Amino acid sequence: MTAEETGQDEGAAGRRVRVVLVDDHRMFRTGVQAEIGRTDVTGVEVVGEAADVDQAVTVITATRPEVVLLDVHLPGGGGVEVLRRCASLMAASENPVRFLALSVSDAAEDVIGVIRGGARGYVTKTITGADLVDSVFRVQDGDAVFSPRLAGFVLDAFASTDAPPVDEDLDRLTQREREVLRLIARGYAYKEIAKQLFISVKTVESHVSAVLRKLQLSNRHELTRWATARRLV
Repeated sequence: MTAEETGQDEGAAGRRVRVVLVDDHRMFRTGVQAEIGRTDVTGVEVVGEAADVDQAVTVITATRPEVVLLDVHLPGGGGVEVLRRCASLMAASENPVRFLALSVSDAAEDVIGVIRGGARGYVTKTITGADLVDSVFRVQDGDAVFSPRLAGFVLDAFASTDAPPVDEDLDRLTQREREVLRLIARGYAYKEIAKQLFISVKTVESHVSAVLRKLQLSNRHELTRWATARRLV
């Protein structure tokens, strides 16, 4: 029986790739697993899952997958923090772990942040299962993979001679602190932010205090002006 008759493409028929799924939404992980994790059909073997930064680092270190599908927004510091803590695994001379960001966000700062952190590509959650499988194999091969409109963000960011390659002030903030910053600047109340990010009001207050301290600002009005000046709103 041919690969076409079994529904298995020729690439997956003779290849395997071990993958870890990192996303804080269990139902999304379940959906991705069901869509791409049929190893006999897709060639993708899901060897681990994680819902936050600490879990991700533990699972990735233990399983040493070829590719990690990484959400950008995670409890514990975000995808950038996972990349930072897994830098040695990415730099390994043999069997390096490669990262492909898979996120609902298409914000330029999110895309650029994880690429600077070492991810090999960035695709949004609108991607089809077949295209995601193809992207995983391409990243395994060392290619860079981007959803079409996101590639422009990266080219502009790294080709520009007008802007500094790194915003040192922004880089002081964790991914979660950036999320809270953006919502505060848009005028959201603490309760609204807590609901949107699935965290407590007390946690929101802690993040705001940390942002103000790191940026040396006094109140949310100064914070809003700071974020607006950097076009983060």
